[in-house]
Amino acid sequence: MKALSDGISRIEKLLGIVLMFAMAVVVILAVVFRYLLNAPFSWAGEVSVYLLIWVSFIGGSLGLKYKSQAAVTILLDYLPKQAQKMLLIAGNILVLLFFALLLYYSYQWVFSPGVAFQKSSALLMPMWIPFSAVPIGLTFATVHILSNLIDLFREEEVR
Repeated sequence: MKALSDGISRIEKLLGIVLMFAMAVVVILAVVFRYLLNAPFSWAGEVSVYLLIWVSFIGGSLGLKYKSQAAVTILLDYLPKQAQKMLLIAGNILVLLFFALLLYYSYQWVFSPGVAFQKSSALLMPMWIPFSAVPIGLTFATVHILSNLIDLFREEEVR
């Protein structure tokens, strides 16, 4: 599972770099064309929002892999090592259960006829493309959480 998680994280890093670069280019070009050339792009806002959504879900998944999400750990810090490990395991299991629910409904939503035939307003792009950031990002995050949970079970001592 760790190898799969590591492979996905490499893809996520590359995808994040490409998407962030594309978003920066789109926004810079939109500003230049709007304010310097007086010829605004009608599609730039839409594209930048969709790129930001993708970057957010990919980045959120990477944050879970490297355990860099925001957390309040005051209770965890004062518990004995074994209790810390049990609490971390319970927390990861709860996150997995929550992700299972989110994954079920997000895949159902993306494959629903309402989304399948919906088009974006400016580009007329099929909306399943930007909306698929949700199930794909959550699938990657689930793999990372599973890998972290397996690592927790294998660890002798909590860091």
